Amino acid sequence: MIAALVPAIYLLLNLVAFLAFGWDKRKAKRGQWRTRETTLIVLGFLGPWGAALGMGVFHHKTRKPKFWLIYLFLALHLAVVALIALGFVGASPLGSW
Repeated sequence: MIAALVPAIYLLLNLVAFLAFGWDKRKAKRGQWRTRETTLIVLGFLGPWGAALGMGVFHHKTRKPKFWLIYLFLALHLAVVALIALGFVGASPLGSW
C-alpha cells in the first residue's frame, strides 16, 4: 500500500516544484511579492526533476549559483533511484530473517 504511494508522492513533489518556479517567474515579471529562495531550494531538494525542468522552461534562477544546487540534488536523486533499481537500497541487511 505505502509502496504504491511513494511514486505518486514523488511525482506530486516534482509537479509542485515545477509550478513553484513558474509561479515565481510570473510574479517576478509583474513586480509582485515573490516566493522565498529558501522555499524554492527546499522544493528543489524534494522534487529536483520538476525544479530543474522549471528552471529551464521558465528561464528562472539559472544565473544564481546557489540554485545550481538543484542539479546536485538531481544527481543525488538519480543515484538513489539507480541504487533502488539495482537492488542495493530497500533490502534488509539481515537478509530474509
